[in-house]
Amino acid sequence: MDSDKFEPYKEDHTVEVQPAIGEKRKVIQPTYLKDPQLAKLKESLEEDLYDGLVFHHLLSRLTGVHLDIGEMALTSTAQICKLEAVLKELDLRLGLKDSSRIRWDVQLIHNKDLLASIHLLVAMVRHFQPDLDLPSSVKVEVVVVEVSRSGIKSHVQMEDLTEDRRAAASDSHSRAEREEAFDELLKLEDHELSNVKEVILQFVNQNMLTLGLQVSNVDRQFSDGVILLLLIGQLEGFFVPLSYFNLNPVTHSEMLHNVTLALDLLQDTGLQLSHVDPNDIVSQDISATLKVLHALFRKHK
Repeated sequence: MDSDKFEPYKEDHTVEVQPAIGEKRKVIQPTYLKDPQLAKLKESLEEDLYDGLVFHHLLSRLTGVHLDIGEMALTSTAQICKLEAVLKELDLRLGLKDSSRIRWDVQLIHNKDLLASIHLLVAMVRHFQPDLDLPSSVKVEVVVVEVSRSGIKSHVQMEDLTEDRRAAASDSHSRAEREEAFDELLKLEDHELSNVKEVILQFVNQNMLTLGLQVSNVDRQFSDGVILLLLIGQLEGFFVPLSYFNLNPVTHSEMLHNVTLALDLLQDTGLQLSHVDPNDIVSQDISATLKVLHALFRKHK
């Protein structure tokens, strides 16, 4: 997008909308900037975000990822480069491979676009779940402006900024039910549980075929984290850099590092697993390993 992005509406500021042909932009209606719920949300999230410094620190604190970029970026060009690196990593950690789901970009954030900044911060809160109580069901009315060769078209629509807590609680309840169902699965007779393992193994091998790998033992071959990391990358559509993990782990600490990274990646992609200790997987605990593989199977089967 061009660098002349418009800023969000302010009470004392008239926005000049000059999008390029084929470009679509959204602007919050001025009356909604006075909404108490939106004001409360802004107060919870508001920071000077445009230069990437705050997002860089949040990324480091929430994920443990330390990007090799400068601390301070003084020029506009340097700030955009820093933002680009940070947002690329954040989108990966948020599990957003589908660009249609991303409601922000480098230029919008750098131009202090309120709508884009709130969408990104809310996504981070929802994903990483820090101790921040956001108001529920915040909505704003936005003007969507699109330019075509035939002229400018615009329409008004409602846009959700935060989710309904009741719906979120329902999702949490559903997740608890799925985990309870898995616990019941482990109580099956040995021959029935063996059938479940066989189905999961077939699923794993189908997805590892392109890597030339074959898995024959659920607990032992996943205990060092290598196959698990490769499988997650294959299923989720990203490559885990070899420098991030130990490709040939020998010690317990190396295996634990790999498995911990794998579980972190699963959480980053939205697959939240409670009560799974990476030490159990390293120790070849079949229930812990099956729980992870079963969750991947349910998501990608």
